[in-house]
Amino acid sequence: MAGCQPCSRSEDQSPQPSSSGYPLQAVMGEESPGPSAPRVDPHPPPPSCGWKRRREESEEETAPGAEDVWVVETLCGLKMKLKRQRLSSVLPEHHEVFNRLLEDPVVKRFLAWDKNLRVSDKYLLSTVIAYFSRAGLFSWQFRRIHFFLALYLANDMEEDNQAPKQAIFSFLYGKNHSQRPLFHKLRFQFIRSMGWKTRVSREECEEIQAFDPELWVWGRDRTLMP
Repeated sequence: MAGCQPCSRSEDQSPQPSSSGYPLQAVMGEESPGPSAPRVDPHPPPPSCGWKRRREESEEETAPGAEDVWVVETLCGLKMKLKRQRLSSVLPEHHEVFNRLLEDPVVKRFLAWDKNLRVSDKYLLSTVIAYFSRAGLFSWQFRRIHFFLALYLANDMEEDNQAPKQAIFSFLYGKNHSQRPLFHKLRFQFIRSMGWKTRVSREECEEIQAFDPELWVWGRDRTLMP
C-alpha cells in the first residue's frame, strides 16, 4: 500500500518648503520622454468600492488583479489534495521603484514628519507597492507624486477617519487649498490606470514585506507604538 508523502509546490525637481507647503507642480516633478500614463476623463465615474477594507478581514480573500492557481499539496495513494495559491502581480521592479522613492528628500521628510504613523504605517506603505504593480507604468515613469497618490488612496481604502488623509494635504500644501482639485484629478487618473482595483488583502501586504524583511519602513508598526 502506497504511503502518503508531501509533494513540493509546483524622480524629479525637489521643491523648497514654504509657508503654504509644497506646490503640486513641484511635487509632481519633471516630465520624462516616452509613453505616459493613460489619460483619464476629467469627470470619471467614482470607484465601485464604497466600503472600507478592514485588516481583520479573512486572509483567504484574494486581492483583485491577482490570479488563482491550484497546486498539489499532498498525495495519498490515488487521492490528491489541492490548495489554492495566489499569484501576485508585484515584481522586484516595483520594490525597486518604492525603494528609490524612499530616497526622495520630500518623501523622507514626510515619513519623519508622520512620527505617530497615522498615515504611513507598514501596511499602508506595502499597499503603495501593490498599487504600483497595478498602475501599468514603466519603472522610470514613477515620480514622487505617485507615492503620495498611492498613499492617499491606501488611507482612503483603509481608514474610516478622514483626518489622516487631510494630514497628507497639510504636509504637501499647508493651508493652500487651490491645488487639491488637481491632486484629486490625478488620483482618479491613477485609480483608472489600475482598472479600479484598489483592494489589497493583508496577506498580500505581508508577502510584500517578506520580499525584503529588513527594509527599515517595515518597522513602522502601530502595535509597537508606546
